[in-house]
This record gives sequence, structure tokens and C-alpha cells, in this order.
Amino acid sequence: MLNEITKNDLFHVYYKKWITIYKEGAIRNVTMAKYLMTHKWLVLLVPHLTIQELTRISYQQLLNDYAQEHERQTTMDFHHQLKGAILDAVDEGLIDRDPTRKAIIKGKTPREKKIKYLNQFELHTLLTNLHLGNQINWDWFILLVAKTGMRFSEALALTPKDFDFSHQMLSISKTWDYKGKGGFLPTKNRSSIRKIQIDWQTVIQFSELVKNLPENQPIFVPSSKKIYNSTVNGVLTRLCEKSNIPIISIHGLRHTHASLLLFGGVSIASVARRLGHASMTTTQKTYLHIIQELENQDIDLVMRSLSNLS
Repeated sequence: MLNEITKNDLFHVYYKKWITIYKEGAIRNVTMAKYLMTHKWLVLLVPHLTIQELTRISYQQLLNDYAQEHERQTTMDFHHQLKGAILDAVDEGLIDRDPTRKAIIKGKTPREKKIKYLNQFELHTLLTNLHLGNQINWDWFILLVAKTGMRFSEALALTPKDFDFSHQMLSISKTWDYKGKGGFLPTKNRSSIRKIQIDWQTVIQFSELVKNLPENQPIFVPSSKKIYNSTVNGVLTRLCEKSNIPIISIHGLRHTHASLLLFGGVSIASVARRLGHASMTTTQKTYLHIIQELENQDIDLVMRSLSNLS
């Protein structure tokens, strides 16, 4: 398909064909959607730009135009998604020199992102208002996410086989395609494949709940029924209102879990492993404000310890 491309062809046409050849079937659907969105932006921003007109100046102008509506990190992602296709065009002789060399990445000033999470008292209040009957429902889902910090898609993919009750372990090895047609998908990354220790109360509760369920079927996903993130967030919103606590999302329960562990003195490395982060850097960036607050507490402790030496 790319053999038919010439220097006079439109860049966005070449890019669409490049995506089809190199990315289709090789990456996750959610990643593919990002490449297709990048293509849409090319059609919008440079509909008439040909491959031979792609120079360092025209490429930088493209990045600048994109950056007017996006934050720097999003612009960086846009750049990376284009760069692979452009370097292949250079290798094929369609472009004389690499126009992405020394590209300057700009972007809008990021909005201050305040992570929403509950404190220990608020979480306890929420959990006491859950309706935990003898059948699996979304209240049980909320409880399990609060106690494990799992991602929404990871929790949806849980099957009875994933529980190792004798060792108090929960295995995370897959996700549920709730954004698509359903079915199991790989985890977000290799680090997301992990085992999470669970408490004895959760072991007793879920061993009873899942004992008669099909071993390899997701326990929270009814057969032939599509699950929406908004549905579960709606249940959680009503519970938060009933409990008279701040309204958070299901992802906010993940943040709540992590923040309570950090405030409880659990190391960043252990929290990163439990959450399935690719590295501790991700954990540190996400929970920077909590870590800084803990460091301030440590400084107070250090100073009190030093004053006792005099």
C-alpha cells in the first residue's frame, strides 16, 4: 500500500495508510484510537500539506498549531505518534531530511489537577452504608476496589479463579473491554500483572459469594450485558450523597486506597507494586502532594528527635 505513495501525495493520506499497515492489529484498541485521533487532527490542521512540503519549519508550525489547544504532554504524544511514520518516510526516500529533528514541544499551561480521594473516616462512612447482601452487586464491587486499589477494567475482569482464598491473594492478569464489545483484554502494561494481598474478612465474604459461580466467567459482568463506567459511578455518587461525604468516582477509590496506604506509612515501592504502576516514578508523580505532606511530617519528627539530644 505504501509503495503507491509519492512525494506529491497528501501527508495525512500517507499517515492513514501507515497506521493501517504498521499499527492495525498490533496495538490495543485504545491505543489505536489515539493514532486515529492524531490522523483527524492532521486532516483538520494540514489538509493540503504534501509529503514533500514536510520540512522542519512546516512540521514545527503543525506542532505549534496543535499546542494551542492542548497541554505540553498531549502535544508530546502527538509528536511521538507522527514521528514513527515520518522517519519511515525518510527511510523510503519520500522526505530528504528528518523534519522532526530538534522539534520544540509547546503546549497550554496545564490545569491544576487535584486528585479526589476520601480520608479514612469518610471511607469508613461510605463502606458502612454499602448494601452487602448474599448476591454480587455494585456495592460489593465498590468494596473490593476500595480494599485493593484495582483499576475499573481490572475489577470487571475478575473471575472466581482469580481468588486464592487459602493464601489471601487476588491475581490481576487481564482487563475487561468495557469500552468496546466486551471480553477479556491484556492488562495496561506488564507491571499491571500482579498479586494483591487481601484481608481475611474479604476472603470470607467473597469465598461465599463466588463459590457457585462459573470459574472463568467475570463475577461483576452479567452475561450479554454491556457495562458502562457511568453506571457504576452513578451508584457510587448516590452512596456518597447518602453518606454525606465528598462525591468521588470509582477511580477516586483507587486514589483513596493509595493515599491511605501512604499516610499509613507503606513505602512508595510497595504502593506502586500494589497499584500495578510501571515504575515508582508514576506513583511519585500521581501522589506528589501526599508525599510532600508526609515529608513535612518527617521534618517535624526529625526536629523533635534532634531537640531531645540536647
